[in-house]
Amino acid sequence: MIYQPPAGARDLLPLEVVQKAWINDHLQRIFRQYGYSRIVTSTIEWLDTLTAGGAIQPSTVIQLQDKSEGTLGLRPEITASIARAAVTRMAGNIYPQRLCYRANVFRNPPKNHDGSQLEFYQAGVELLFAGGVIADTEILLLLANCLEDLGIPDWQILLGDAGLTHLLLSAFPVDQREQVRYCLANLDRIALEKLDLDSDLKAKALSLFELRGEPETVLEKVASLDLDPTAAATVENLRSLINLLNQSHNKPLPLTLDLSLLKTFDYYTGIIFEAVSFHDNQCYLLGQGGRYDNLLGLYHPQKTATPGIGFSLNIEDLHAVLMTTEQLPQQAPASDWLVVAASESAQVAAFRHAETLRNSAPEIRVELDLGDRDQAAIKEYASTCRIKNIVWVKPDGKFIVESCAN
Repeated sequence: MIYQPPAGARDLLPLEVVQKAWINDHLQRIFRQYGYSRIVTSTIEWLDTLTAGGAIQPSTVIQLQDKSEGTLGLRPEITASIARAAVTRMAGNIYPQRLCYRANVFRNPPKNHDGSQLEFYQAGVELLFAGGVIADTEILLLLANCLEDLGIPDWQILLGDAGLTHLLLSAFPVDQREQVRYCLANLDRIALEKLDLDSDLKAKALSLFELRGEPETVLEKVASLDLDPTAAATVENLRSLINLLNQSHNKPLPLTLDLSLLKTFDYYTGIIFEAVSFHDNQCYLLGQGGRYDNLLGLYHPQKTATPGIGFSLNIEDLHAVLMTTEQLPQQAPASDWLVVAASESAQVAAFRHAETLRNSAPEIRVELDLGDRDQAAIKEYASTCRIKNIVWVKPDGKFIVESCAN
């Protein structure tokens, strides 16, 4: 059917465009307040660029064509593209680099999910060439500020640490470690219980599911484990981060420490986090991010490893949550003026008057009546479309303004 968009794609009508632009405009304003500059990267990338960090499987990428230099694909996320640009075309900039974006991304749906959404909209930030607790704190406070400014109800941040969880997983035999990790990443306790582990290892694996809750309580549980010096230092780093967050924000953050929080791929090296909202009996994934201190080195000409951290916000989920509130615009903007030529000989004067109105203020909206309607139909149209004023222009340029009561 050439009259319908492809399965998994959809059109955005004017009101939804206005509402999502409202969300994006709020986010970009906050990003700017924190000193982030917008970057626009290519929608098309080499497949090798997109999959270099291991976060994206080739099957996820909507591939366009094979060329002699390699395979091209539509970006399924933005971080890889920004990392590539930062260490190549922006290598001479003063560090750190604070970059933000608003963009669409494209993903092949999983197998047996034909018709699932293919195109998604994101806004986010990347703080590059900066490591440590202060950078981590800035990113999490920026995320919290975004959610607060939008008026998102019932949100919280789930915070984990990929490095610490990997260290805890090192207690398991190499051939079973990936299975345990996969069960944790998918919160699949039943599958974990079925793994062929001895009783001590199984108990240890199941205990990882319990490392979730109020941050100080979880940290005390972890600190009581038999940790090597690296893991112990990571626990103290987390403690410092949480203390700095709570002291730097105007009220305690709704923060849950979750050391079972993992992804199914090796990408993040430090803190990882998700912003969620439990609203109207549904769970919305509002955004996600984390620290990736090895990614930039994959694109660096000399393979120099440098730190980075960032997050992306999911515009669709933010929009879905805000639809249940009164935050979003409920109508597309109406025009301020409808300019009408009083007669056929007044058309030039009407065009000129419309241009004069448009030049009078940058945000003004001016429509020109296209003719073939009588006065009653013009007034009905103006009322239906909530147009504020009608101006009737005569051939000599004189005009009469009629205010519309909407």
